[in-house]
Amino acid sequence: MVAPRMAKTVVLVTGANGEIGRSLLHTLARSGGYDAVTLDLTPLPEAARPLVTASYAGNIMDRYLLDQLAAHHEVDMVFHLAALLSTRGERDPELAHQVNVEGTLNVLRMAQNQSSRLGRPVRFLFPSSIAVYGVPDAAEKRRAGRVREPEWNVPITMYGCNKLYCEHLGRYFTFHARQLGALSAAARLDFRALRFPGLISAETVPTGGTSDFGPEMIHAAAQGVPYTCFVEPEATIPFMAMPDAVRALMELARADRDRLSTCVYNIGAFSVSAGQIAERVRRAFPDAQIDYKPDPVRARIVGSWPEDVNDERARADWGWRPSYEWERAFDEYLVPSVRARYAAAP
Repeated sequence: MVAPRMAKTVVLVTGANGEIGRSLLHTLARSGGYDAVTLDLTPLPEAARPLVTASYAGNIMDRYLLDQLAAHHEVDMVFHLAALLSTRGERDPELAHQVNVEGTLNVLRMAQNQSSRLGRPVRFLFPSSIAVYGVPDAAEKRRAGRVREPEWNVPITMYGCNKLYCEHLGRYFTFHARQLGALSAAARLDFRALRFPGLISAETVPTGGTSDFGPEMIHAAAQGVPYTCFVEPEATIPFMAMPDAVRALMELARADRDRLSTCVYNIGAFSVSAGQIAERVRRAFPDAQIDYKPDPVRARIVGSWPEDVNDERARADWGWRPSYEWERAFDEYLVPSVRARYAAAP
């Protein structure tokens, strides 16, 4: 007798062409047990097509498209990665609000409706950011130390405001949606957010984010081109290697809801300054040319983010532990991969 095939978990990944999305698709494919469906403004590259069941090019602002997607795929889990990042968000704050808030509300609405139809919560994974924090000055930043989730939630960027509000939206949809309506007893979605530090990837090129001064240094040095850093050498924020970021998403996605004490978690790995990164880059690439010309606005934004985050909740609730501390992230992950990337370039 042939054993029946176990149904795979259908996973929707929005923003699948971004830095996190590309790594996540490979992880889902390697893990097995998942049918990935992707949505992005641009078509999925041909090389990534074997990793997914279906791929859509479209906008999260298109509610009709989201409804059609849900009608064709019984989505069990959403990784909502589509967003307009902090630097571009400051240049066009209204567009940032439309994409990051209204777009997220559309995806939340789709997941909520899907939960009601399925009669069980759709798990909704949301990458938030240390941009939700707003520490007023350098002295207070030093005193604050490792910041906890409820502290300093006064962001100074549209991106940070958007992320903080969407955390509250997710909490509402999980516990209180339609509480006075006829559907008050229907299944609600299950929202889970990670406040990511600055992410460093060896596989993708930095895209100009406000925390990208670290990866930009490394990629510039590997290419043999000068780099002018837009923050001062003392600027310090937490960072994380991309493999840890994707693993954290997967671990939180798999965690039992009854183990979770909150919807929103800090996660940390290592905290380093721009000067410390430059020192390690010069050791790995002796010809690296790095100087500093702080941009007043971008430097002030970085200065408003904490030097480090307290991730005790994530460690206690679902066993979070980073695999890549600073030394290992640089020596074993970043330098070999970035060297190989540009050595292979024509």
